[in-house]
Amino acid sequence: MVSWLFAQASVLGSDLALLLVVAGAGLVIAEALAPGAHFIVLGVALLVAGIAGLLLPTSIGIFAPLVLAALVLVVGGITLYGYRQFDFYGGKGSGQTSSSDDLRGKTGRVTERVTETGGEVKLDEGGFNPHYRARCVDGVIAEGTEVIVIDPGGGNVVTVEAIDDISDDIDRELAEEARKHDTETAEPDADPDTA
Repeated sequence: MVSWLFAQASVLGSDLALLLVVAGAGLVIAEALAPGAHFIVLGVALLVAGIAGLLLPTSIGIFAPLVLAALVLVVGGITLYGYRQFDFYGGKGSGQTSSSDDLRGKTGRVTERVTETGGEVKLDEGGFNPHYRARCVDGVIAEGTEVIVIDPGGGNVVTVEAIDDISDDIDRELAEEARKHDTETAEPDADPDTA
């Protein structure tokens, strides 16, 4: 009776290991067909545990399923950690934006001339598809010009402005200070003792 039980356990261990290999391979293939669906974590865990189960000696008998279960948990945890650390699909969550407001301040380049009514830009960190329809407040922005998003618009049409054209109060004050400094250095110093 005991020998029959050990024989059944060794068959169960082999069959279970083969089932794990098939299921793991299937999930890895499913991940290849639908990237980002996170089948890879469980697929790798099942595949590794299944291969290890096929290599296990038959002498462990009834403990084979326990060893395989432990392997699935350990390898699954390691795979999940690696998957999150390396972030294969997007660079730490940059593959998507949580709202259109995330686009404000993003920079990019004009790929199709931008006017007040249309155009296209490619944002540097614009998510999965970085190409956006764009418009500008006034004038025309030529192709290849570096731009910044000033209004995300709430859809896939953003309002941009050429970075070279942007000036704010600080820029104007710095320019004024530079002009003052240039005029002071251009004029000869008047020495009050000589007058």
